[in-house]
Amino acid sequence: MVNENKLKITFCSGAGTVTGANFLLEGNEKKFLIDCGLIQGEKLADDMNWIPFPYDASAIDILFITHAHIDHIGRIPKLISEGFKGRIISSIPTKDIAEVMLADTAHILSRDIEHELDKIYTADNIKKAMSLWETLEYSQKLNVDHGFQFSFKDAGHILGSAMLEIFYNDKKIVFTGDLGNSPSPLLPDTEDLKGVDYMVMESCYGDRNHEKRQERKIKLAEVMNDNYNRKGTLIIPTFSLERTQELLYEMDTMVNNKIIPVMPVFLDSPLSIKLTDVYLKFDKYFNKTAQDIIKGGGSIFTFPGLKETVETDESKAILHVLGPKIIIAGSGMSNGGRILHHEINYLPNANNTILLTGYQSFGTLGRLIYDGAKKVHIMGQEIKIRAKVALISGYSGHKDSDRLVEFVEKTAPTLKKVFVVMGEPKSSMFLAQKLRDNLGVKAFTPIAGESVTIDC
Repeated sequence: MVNENKLKITFCSGAGTVTGANFLLEGNEKKFLIDCGLIQGEKLADDMNWIPFPYDASAIDILFITHAHIDHIGRIPKLISEGFKGRIISSIPTKDIAEVMLADTAHILSRDIEHELDKIYTADNIKKAMSLWETLEYSQKLNVDHGFQFSFKDAGHILGSAMLEIFYNDKKIVFTGDLGNSPSPLLPDTEDLKGVDYMVMESCYGDRNHEKRQERKIKLAEVMNDNYNRKGTLIIPTFSLERTQELLYEMDTMVNNKIIPVMPVFLDSPLSIKLTDVYLKFDKYFNKTAQDIIKGGGSIFTFPGLKETVETDESKAILHVLGPKIIIAGSGMSNGGRILHHEINYLPNANNTILLTGYQSFGTLGRLIYDGAKKVHIMGQEIKIRAKVALISGYSGHKDSDRLVEFVEKTAPTLKKVFVVMGEPKSSMFLAQKLRDNLGVKAFTPIAGESVTIDC
């Protein structure tokens, strides 16, 4: 154990890759985890997830959760199965969202008997996790023995997303989690930080920029109108959490303002439907514009033409609805879910369109389509891609390269070191170099398993 004037950070996973956030902070007889997510690529969960954790789960005092995406919470049942009995702490909305997300993931992973995941991803382990779960409001202070204080700041990434501030010996350490692509249609902007000494930050889009918000809305309307005019089917692989709600909100505005015509829009994702209900429960966390619409009696997630398809038979019946139509389904990287069936049905037809609105991780089907593949294999079938492929990066939930630098710049005068993680190696290294060149900040790109000691 390091002494009371030093803290040790271990990048257990989530370094050198976008997914699998899991960081260990140790010092003065305390052990804290920040996130415990699934490592993802071609599959919902890579096999490397099932290697034992590089720490004693039973010795962890607190697991802090920055937000409820599965690459930040997906291994919590595994942590429980390895003996974790500490506290789990997140923002208030994150707890509710996490319960839905974990149940959905357990439903899928418990079928994996080869890795004995049926013994890990159980309803009992999720119930145990929720019984250990506590919540904090943004900016609420939590004091922990041996001189530690914690608080959350709004990251603006998804509902309830947070940056974790840690105060110890008059030093401030921040784990950013994922940083939102502000301004968001639904959420407040990412809060500014000042006086930070050490930062562990994401770099998903560390080497590239998005379109501006107005440009992404214009592009979305153009894609939907083009699909309508061609009487085609527009399929949108989307993440059930946040991206779906943003798209519904944008479509609601466009239909009601006659920017796009009324047409059948199928929300073909039971998980998205459940999460949209959770969003409505926590509307006080929306930005002022969205709150004002709700206070005025308006809707933000419903509009003429929208149909939610929960049952499998309802999903299959979409095929028999003539175009033009739009199908929103998961998963966002086409590595599972109902979108695969729609891609089999609609990708071979040149009248149709597939719209990619978010990050496509290396090794996923979505990445192959993004990179321009002319044919792909889906569920054992070779599928030719004749459909139009449309890309809108502006709907990413992550800050782009320039915005990440601007975020760091606000606290650059006090920063001693920045550790750039949660990005593909080229993105992380590009951002680290950009921080060094533009701000004179000491920025590093740790590798998975590496540990560093910081002076406090």
